[in-house]
Amino acid sequence: MSLWRSLISGALLLMLMDTGVTAVCAAGESVQAVSRVEVVLANQYRNQVAALKEEFAQAGMTNVHFQFAKRGQPPQNIGLGRDVPADKAREVIRLALKYNLGIGILLPERLFPPRFVTIASSNYDDTVEYTINHEALSKLQAPDLTTEEFHRVYRELTSVPLEPKGRY
Repeated sequence: MSLWRSLISGALLLMLMDTGVTAVCAAGESVQAVSRVEVVLANQYRNQVAALKEEFAQAGMTNVHFQFAKRGQPPQNIGLGRDVPADKAREVIRLALKYNLGIGILLPERLFPPRFVTIASSNYDDTVEYTINHEALSKLQAPDLTTEEFHRVYRELTSVPLEPKGRY
């Protein structure tokens, strides 16, 4: 009986590990889904969590976790893992522009798990913050970029050596 339970538990575990890892697009090729999205928003959005979750779900991101700044505006940054699909990354940019008043900083993908997204994280300091201008952000928003091209541009924007600032 114990062996039978172990076999069933193992089979269930394998099925659960395989479920949800990939999403199939209309063309039939598999595309990695976004595994987790962490968002920090201004306190004014605290009472809109259901609508926010719905908007993120419509953008294809269902595992979203919100935090709210008690005062002021959260940092205008985004961070993307190396395997976030380009279409989802463009949605992240759109949502960050809409709810966080812009994007002024990119966080390098080497800091994150492959399919992870963060918007307005305060967990990083200026030693890993790469300033981005409107022109560079427009390059990332180009709808014709494939996932590989998107991440190549993203890595180019976040790989220039940074000059130490402040106390460093």
